[in-house]
Amino acid sequence: MNSTRRFAAVILAAGQGTRMRSDLHKVLHPIAGRAMLLHLLDRVDALGAERRVVVVGKGRAQVEAALAPSGTAIALQAEQKGTAHAVQQAAAALDGYDGPVLILYGDTPFVEAATLDKMLERLDAADAPGIVVLGSRPADPGAYGRILVDGDRIRKMVEYRDASDEERAVTLCNSGMMAVRGPDLFGWLGQVGNANAAKEYYLPDVVNIAVGEGRPAVVIEGDPYETAGVNSRAKLAHLELEWQRRRREQALEDGATLIDPESVWFAFDTELGRDVTIEPHVVFGPGVTVADGAIIHAFSHIEGAAIGAGASVGPFARLRPGTRLGDKARVGNFVEIKNAVLGAGAKANHLSYVGDAEVGAGANIGAGTITCNYDGYGKYRTTIGAGAFIGSNSALVAPVSIGAGAIVGAGSVVTIDVEADSLAVSRGRQKGIAGWAARFRAAKVTPNSAQ
Repeated sequence: MNSTRRFAAVILAAGQGTRMRSDLHKVLHPIAGRAMLLHLLDRVDALGAERRVVVVGKGRAQVEAALAPSGTAIALQAEQKGTAHAVQQAAAALDGYDGPVLILYGDTPFVEAATLDKMLERLDAADAPGIVVLGSRPADPGAYGRILVDGDRIRKMVEYRDASDEERAVTLCNSGMMAVRGPDLFGWLGQVGNANAAKEYYLPDVVNIAVGEGRPAVVIEGDPYETAGVNSRAKLAHLELEWQRRRREQALEDGATLIDPESVWFAFDTELGRDVTIEPHVVFGPGVTVADGAIIHAFSHIEGAAIGAGASVGPFARLRPGTRLGDKARVGNFVEIKNAVLGAGAKANHLSYVGDAEVGAGANIGAGTITCNYDGYGKYRTTIGAGAFIGSNSALVAPVSIGAGAIVGAGSVVTIDVEADSLAVSRGRQKGIAGWAARFRAAKVTPNSAQ
């Protein structure tokens, strides 16, 4: 793959998205924890686009906010007049640019960078095609536009609603994605008409115009997964399922053990080391790395966390953003960790909340312990030294520090710092009253108690 190849990308994202039934712009709906549009931009970035333009319509503010950190240019299609008209709106952003242009779709997120590179390479081939179109042969061609070819040369492209029965029988479908040189593109766009069933200006018509001028147009066939678009919640769910299936296969290939692969859900950036074991019903949110030999037990939810080598998480654990587990640290059942570091070998084995905390190596946090990190206005940190022992059902009221090797007695509420290697006990003194329970029961037993 040539990552230094010169090109610009125009990404169409101006569709209404009405079938999504959502206030969120269609291209911002996530797959694997990342907006579809950002998945696509990742692939464009992998090739090093010289310019990037996203054409938007309704929902412009949402798309602009999502793209703000990237510096991607925005073009507005104020009226929905078809895909050819949408591409024309990118002309100002590409003013003075004479190189190849990739036309892509924000709701078709998984075209591979290698496939895009092949399109650009074919555009530069010795026979100098005017346009390179990406096609595919999906299992259900449905209402996709059809491509009629001789070899890889395109004779005609036709939208499904305008196609004859014979043309609809063709299985080679148009993805809408194409590569074409900038000057050619905008020259041909100016000739596109709207004499069709929808009265729209169709982008595929530039192919027919090019062919009519004797400029060859060719097709490259891609995996139907790469050309799969999303126009409904059902399509979104189906594409998510296929992405997850492929990611699970990759995890197994890379040396992880998935006990029940279909019940494990990855994010777009999940990183797994070798010999990691993942039990059933584990969900990874964005920003998770798992080092070699770690085990994630069943029904755990992990997001924004780094898990050290040989560490153990769960079952039924929740790791929230900012969590860092050292090598061989242990987080057990019904434990929640947030914005906290557990040193090597530290343990919080059950029923605890550790938030905004620094836990030293080898420290032990007993069942029911919580770090009281929030007072309704601000967050405060708790520091627990190496080798410290926190007894069960303790509350550590931040900001507070527990020294290395210190012991906090069970049931304590700790509000001041504890010195290293000392014992801290903070609870009411137990008092016994002989015979009180028997007298209590006797007082409650009356002649009417059996009624």
